[in-house]
Amino acid sequence: MCHSPMNTSTRSLACFAALAVACLSLPCRAENQPPPGFIALFNGQDLTGWQGGSTFDPAKLAAMTPEARAAQIAKWTATMKDHWRVENGELVNDGKGDYATTMKDFGDFELLIQYKTVAGADSGVYLRGCPQVQIWDTNQPDRPAQPDRQPKLGSGGLYNNTPHTPGRDPLVKADKPFGEWNQFRILMTGSYVSVWFNDQLVVDHNILENYFDRKSPVPATGPVQLQTHGGEIRWRNIFLREIGSEEAAKILATKGKSAAK
Repeated sequence: MCHSPMNTSTRSLACFAALAVACLSLPCRAENQPPPGFIALFNGQDLTGWQGGSTFDPAKLAAMTPEARAAQIAKWTATMKDHWRVENGELVNDGKGDYATTMKDFGDFELLIQYKTVAGADSGVYLRGCPQVQIWDTNQPDRPAQPDRQPKLGSGGLYNNTPHTPGRDPLVKADKPFGEWNQFRILMTGSYVSVWFNDQLVVDHNILENYFDRKSPVPATGPVQLQTHGGEIRWRNIFLREIGSEEAAKILATKGKSAAK
């Protein structure tokens, strides 16, 4: 039961979020079966609902003619399908190829996702087509020649934001050892993102910068992309709940933020 002095609407949001995380974590829950209010982006059987994508400016993709855009997506999809497969109810990438990208675009949402990876892998989750919630092999040493690359800090940060800005690096290191499943809960409203990683808050309602045009906000809608390179990564239990405008406004108001930022 959720009992607190919060007002009814805030308490309802908190209870719903707690239920979502609990449902994702329950060991008895059937794999790839979404908790109440969520849809499964991955059905556990095939690549239905997914196409190829890359690190590519969504504005440029939208500006293409329909024919050119379809040809580009077909090219990405062909290379994606060469390197992604479904195995034992898991979406598996061999560390190569273009990214698994949802065919559907989303605006404000709550995303639940689990992954397991190997040494040397470097991956992430793109939000509305923009990079990214970072996934590291945290056993890699920091790179002196690239001081912005600090895997020892842990996964879950908004890695492609400007270095040293809020949210760019995770608040805590919460990665599990190789061989164990990690889980994200990602909340995106407007340009703001919060990330819970293995039930720990690692990004606290910070702006996701538009990697392709830092003077502009991220697109209002876009796909979820699973970016991966350098080593095998496995994904499962990929669930999303779309957030309506009223709920989004309440979340932003709680933090004293505006969706326009």
